[in-house]
Amino acid sequence: MTWILLGIIALVLVGGIGIYNRLVSLRQVTNQAWSDIDVQLKQRYDLIPNLVETVKGYAKHEKDTLDAVIKARNAALSASGPADQAAAENALTGALRQLFALSEAYPDLKANQNFLALQTELSDLENKIGAARRFFNNSVQEYNAATEQFPAVLFARSLGFQPRTFFEVPAGERAAVEAAPKVGF
Repeated sequence: MTWILLGIIALVLVGGIGIYNRLVSLRQVTNQAWSDIDVQLKQRYDLIPNLVETVKGYAKHEKDTLDAVIKARNAALSASGPADQAAAENALTGALRQLFALSEAYPDLKANQNFLALQTELSDLENKIGAARRFFNNSVQEYNAATEQFPAVLFARSLGFQPRTFFEVPAGERAAVEAAPKVGF
């Protein structure tokens, strides 16, 4: 009888350790996924001033658009957490769309090799950021599901495994992100 009781306690203990280790692993994957987004965003933020300077030479009359891009970049740099970061990134994306819409009105800018290279590099970064966001959201989904499944749900929160937030567009900003940029001359 004692051996059976010790066997059950050992099974519960080993099972608990396995669940805990799985949750730690999933939390680390989620943290790494968020860091991957940060790396891509840092590259994007470093590219934007070069792009703005290139456009300044051709579109001197578009100071408001250029200032909006820099303001949105600075707001995105200071954002923290998925919800704030998503809102700031959406504002920055909108400002960049305005900036690229300007190139249509300035043929010399549109043909400038530096501008074209920066535009291509930014487009490539946008694709990488999108992939990093999808990976992050997938890792958040796996982590949140693991913390809510039985038996982990019994002790996950008490051990510090809090639910994570997805990187998504806030509901009030969806229309603004999907709208075409408006450029006036």
